[in-house]
Amino acid sequence: MRNSLIFSVLLALSATAFASPGIEPLEDVAARWLTGSFSSAAQAAADTNYLDIRLEMSPVWTTREDGHWLYVEQAVAGHLDRPYRQRVYHVLGVGDTLVVSTVFSLPNPLRFAGDWADESPLEAISPDSLLEREGCAVYLRMTGEGAFAGGTVGSECVSNLRGASYATSTIVLTPDRLESWDRGFDSDGDHVWGAEGGPYVFDRVTERACGGEVR
Repeated sequence: MRNSLIFSVLLALSATAFASPGIEPLEDVAARWLTGSFSSAAQAAADTNYLDIRLEMSPVWTTREDGHWLYVEQAVAGHLDRPYRQRVYHVLGVGDTLVVSTVFSLPNPLRFAGDWADESPLEAISPDSLLEREGCAVYLRMTGEGAFAGGTVGSECVSNLRGASYATSTIVLTPDRLESWDRGFDSDGDHVWGAEGGPYVFDRVTERACGGEVR
């Protein structure tokens, strides 16, 4: 609930979304950079502490006018039919500096495995079918280096995976790369899961349509 309250306050403080004439709204930029196929194969080849992970993100419900919705699948290479993480991201701009990606889980997610490749992913359900992961939203700001950077807030994203009490995510997003560091911590703040040496580095492999435009 606290994460939803933070988002509501931020939205209330913003009179209008970033939509100056001739300037692409930040939420459109972030959604476009997120959309596509990504791979950590190069990182895995250089460092055996990292696995070869494939990440797929496809637009869903593209006729909606409340920001961008993306279906996300993450799987180990060689087991692409059994993704270990399936989420929906709702990417929405707040003012002229902030983009918030709210995270949702799916009911019976494995039945949607592979949907990212369909022409209309998740067409059998709607946002009303999703469960928001309270406290797990990612807050991103554009940096001076032409990248988005940010992450979750504090210890608000609850996780019980492998003895964790909460999880954190830090993100750096560019047009060609996504650096994502997901970690779980126990109630004492000790690291219990996730990469230890730094973020996973996902290089863009392919691009696909986002908001009616092929990028």
